[in-house]
Amino acid sequence: MALLSVVLPAYNEEQNIANTAKVLSGLLEQNAIAYELVFIDDGSKDGTLKEIEKAAAENTHIKGAGFSRNFGKEAAIFAGLELAVGDAVIVMDCDLQHPPQIIPEMWELWQQGAEVVEGVKSSRGRESLGYKLSAGLFYKIMSKLIRMDMSASSDFKLLDRKVVNVLLELPERNTFFRALSFWVGFQTESVQYEVQERQYGESKWSFWSLMKYAIANATSFSTLPLQLVMILGMISIGFSIVLAIQTLVRYLTHTAVEGFTTVILLILIVGGFIMISLGIIGHYIARIYEEVKGRPKYIISSVTDNVAGSVLGAWKRQGERYGEKND
Repeated sequence: MALLSVVLPAYNEEQNIANTAKVLSGLLEQNAIAYELVFIDDGSKDGTLKEIEKAAAENTHIKGAGFSRNFGKEAAIFAGLELAVGDAVIVMDCDLQHPPQIIPEMWELWQQGAEVVEGVKSSRGRESLGYKLSAGLFYKIMSKLIRMDMSASSDFKLLDRKVVNVLLELPERNTFFRALSFWVGFQTESVQYEVQERQYGESKWSFWSLMKYAIANATSFSTLPLQLVMILGMISIGFSIVLAIQTLVRYLTHTAVEGFTTVILLILIVGGFIMISLGIIGHYIARIYEEVKGRPKYIISSVTDNVAGSVLGAWKRQGERYGEKND
């Protein structure tokens, strides 16, 4: 019988763990889907890890792991993919803003041959004006940089085991799950959903965290910002040519104005472009530096008793991966 793994990254979600485990377990059992729930505690500062351990002790279908510190949602997703052993894997938010009721439909599409089932937002639900504006800006920036429509996309998706294995074999440390699952291709279907309200807690994303997230993911997935450096250089050259012609014409017509206004403006414009260019190049150099160091995506400090294999202090499961075991 095919097994479904549900990966649930969690950061300071102490109040949501028990309810999420209960809702998902009930839904999957009601639909006769063999399952496991994989909770990943992303270095939470509350009792999230204890709640995961409690849920795993009460239900053998639940397992989890905790990071040594906060490594970010991307790292938590990939840790969950590494620990999942299902024939298909669903990634969704721990707060159930991704509606569980969509899971049976995703599972059905997978059984019909889909290898990636994308959850597409038809509505973002109730959000503050500030959050909507920052999220909208984030998605516009990302859509332009990685050349895919990010406005309705999400981390809520189902992946076939072969897709999961491909993602886990990618060597880069700086990952962007939402874009990588699009980049790998495979037969893709989609389902629409409305973002649900959180029952407990509040969103961990702020304007600045979204902007940092956008910059980090853009530079890890796209080289377009580097191409902007050349565009800025061409604009700077264009300004210089225009100002040079203007200065020459005024000199020849004896209408040149004394002073340094033009020079100052030219220096400010060129200097601004240079600083922006250096910032973009510096960010990419930082990314190269991080990749060359080869540090792990995350470090696992604890796991529930039912996690197989050696994963403590590591970011790769030691031993055979699911699908590579001998019969």
